[in-house]
Amino acid sequence: MRSRALGHVILVVTLAMLAGSLSAAVMPIAGGRQAALQALGRVALAAPTDGDSSDILLETIRRMSLDEKIGQLVIVGLDGLVLDDNARSLAVQHRAGGFVLMERNVRDSRQLLGLVNSLKAVNPSRIPLFLAIDEEGGRVTRLPREIERLPAAGDVGRVNSAEHAFKLGKVIGQRLGAFGLNMDFAPVLDVNSNPRNLVIGDRAFGSSPGLVSEMGTKTMLGIRSTGVIPVVKHFPGHGDTREDSHVTLPVLDAGKDRLRALELVPFENAIANGTSAVMIAHILLPRLDPDNPASLSRDIVTGVLRGEMGFDGVVITDDMTMGAISQRYEIGDAAVRAVNAGCDLVLACHGLDNALQVLGSLKKAVLNGELPEARVDESVRRVLTLKMEYELSDATIETIDVVWLNSLASDLLSRYRRR
Repeated sequence: MRSRALGHVILVVTLAMLAGSLSAAVMPIAGGRQAALQALGRVALAAPTDGDSSDILLETIRRMSLDEKIGQLVIVGLDGLVLDDNARSLAVQHRAGGFVLMERNVRDSRQLLGLVNSLKAVNPSRIPLFLAIDEEGGRVTRLPREIERLPAAGDVGRVNSAEHAFKLGKVIGQRLGAFGLNMDFAPVLDVNSNPRNLVIGDRAFGSSPGLVSEMGTKTMLGIRSTGVIPVVKHFPGHGDTREDSHVTLPVLDAGKDRLRALELVPFENAIANGTSAVMIAHILLPRLDPDNPASLSRDIVTGVLRGEMGFDGVVITDDMTMGAISQRYEIGDAAVRAVNAGCDLVLACHGLDNALQVLGSLKKAVLNGELPEARVDESVRRVLTLKMEYELSDATIETIDVVWLNSLASDLLSRYRRR
């Protein structure tokens, strides 16, 4: 916890520096988050003496360049096992606010740790990177093979133990944190209500909204307890679709009454328990918005998730290179639509050209008035708030202990092996 507290102090100091309120010299602050905010409040430009971090954030955003703002709204993928010139360019020239690691980026534990460390080291911004991965357990895992696999969500649901669901989340978070990763696109809160849905299946905790709600929220809280950001997905629910959004656009023909009784139940519980981030699915709900998939729909993102459900955290799109989007939209245009709809982070997992189109299109849309800069500032505020909340840091990690990481899960795994 001491390193997390230090990371938070560094980030708060960084934001104040960006706001023009401190020199670049190291400013030692003791006493944790509140002390840091109080100290910054005494010296930060336009920051009140009560240490209100919102004023520091607003002043930081005001002084950021447009490129810096746009970069904070995008998480990009990279090719290969090491930091290459393309990834370096995305971080340094284009100021990407985060990277997502895929299976192609992972060979073994030493290599993964080295890659994460190199991404942190190359970041020119004083604002730390999101370093994200899909680690659900079961068939969706990105960690090296020497890290013992965890059970799928469906197995966790069959055990139906809130204690074990929390432990699962905690182990996932500890594993990711040991590599320096700080964001997990998990848990899945989809209700597996359609047995013909092959894309979700055992990635869901079960077919009952109550079970998914309980197990999913406990897993989320377990991940969060380690300082890793859990991103619950795939809002408003991907469990009753037959199509795979990686390939085409699924359709969910459900109205609000049905959604409130089934798909939205786990998300409502996660929001009530303080989830900080929600991933939006690329699915069409014609009864809510006949023209736009959920990820590009203001009616769904701003109307339902933010307005009706009261969520004011970070909203992340699913990967914009998926077939559900790429078959129907130019990726840059889709990114602009997503942010105008109310999304805060655009995810572009595959291809340098796709990442550059997203970044370039967002900037162009601001300059030509299609995307109001005030709307961008709103999302930058949420993103920076999330990075502060989780005390992110670009500090590197020297070594990884695989034996210790596997030992964390031994008791948990024994429960499932006995079944």
